[in-house]
Amino acid sequence: MRDPATIEPEGPARAAYAAAGVDVAAGDRAVELMRGRIAAAGAGGADLLGGLGGFGAALELPPGMRRPVLVSATDGVGTKTEIARALGRFDTIGRDLVAMCADDVVCHGARPWLFLDYVAVGRVEPERVAQLVGGIAEGCATAGAMLVGGETAEHPGVMEPDAFDLAGFCVGIVERDELIDGSATRAGDAIIGIASSGLHANGYSLVRATLRETGTALDEPLEAAPGGAATTLGATTVGEALLEPTTIHAPDVLAVRDELAARGLRLGGIAHITGGGLPSNLPRALTPDLGAVVYPDRWPIPPVMALIARRAEMSGPELRATFNGGIGMALVVEPAATSVVLELLASRGQASWVIGQVVPVGVTGPSRYREEAG
Repeated sequence: MRDPATIEPEGPARAAYAAAGVDVAAGDRAVELMRGRIAAAGAGGADLLGGLGGFGAALELPPGMRRPVLVSATDGVGTKTEIARALGRFDTIGRDLVAMCADDVVCHGARPWLFLDYVAVGRVEPERVAQLVGGIAEGCATAGAMLVGGETAEHPGVMEPDAFDLAGFCVGIVERDELIDGSATRAGDAIIGIASSGLHANGYSLVRATLRETGTALDEPLEAAPGGAATTLGATTVGEALLEPTTIHAPDVLAVRDELAARGLRLGGIAHITGGGLPSNLPRALTPDLGAVVYPDRWPIPPVMALIARRAEMSGPELRATFNGGIGMALVVEPAATSVVLELLASRGQASWVIGQVVPVGVTGPSRYREEAG
């Protein structure tokens, strides 16, 4: 675990390590800065047995649960790191990391409970590392998860000095009889899409290739599109829009789950729309005998996504099979629940639309996904 107590002591071994390119003193400073960022975000592991600094994080299961089930997920942010590196901004991408993991576990109805991170850098620059981990801590606070540990690794000679990569690990918890696995989905159910904040953290290899091949600069002004989602960065350039953090949908999804349960309404399945877009991820929220028919004209495409699609000469179906298509999460609910879900999400500041319906698999063919005019 990341803690000053685990840093090597002063002496010849430390000097030799520094000569090899590993700056242990910078690591000490980074840890102290990270502690402050984590505390400020309120994401520390308050329930850790023995506190921080051990070789692992020990926690008791929350009291009062009857049959707790642990749901785990791991992910990274891919080559979106290169956009942050190019712009020299490192305080937002940690939120992407949390979102990619926490929004996977919430697809099973699990509340994000604990989170760990792994940060690899070419050279430890304490303030930059602290910004990266500070963003992770802020993401954990939003998701409702504890940041219980992590690791920072310096890779001189393997990574460029200013290069970095992130990986995250999230564990969620849910009662066994509240676990969501798609088995409650039915033909005729409605599919509600929740707006993404942009590209989230998928498809950036294609994005970067498109920028390079079309001569698109990161500081190029971004044209606003009617109906485009507001951005937390107030993006006015292509680069700022590409760096827009992934929306952490978990709190809103859990609010929907609880509201429908209180009203006796059915939530059949949940899909996190990541790599592979709508065609790959929607069927994962359904039973194998069901498919999804989606109406793409029912919601807007984020401006930066539309720009990349135009310059890469992508068709609409290809865009929605590569990026999230403007939908961050999809909920499969019984028809009577649609107005409840839409109103609740609106009250929480989240745009959403009925984007499709569930049909028998024969209607969609082998792909279990089909697009139609709505």
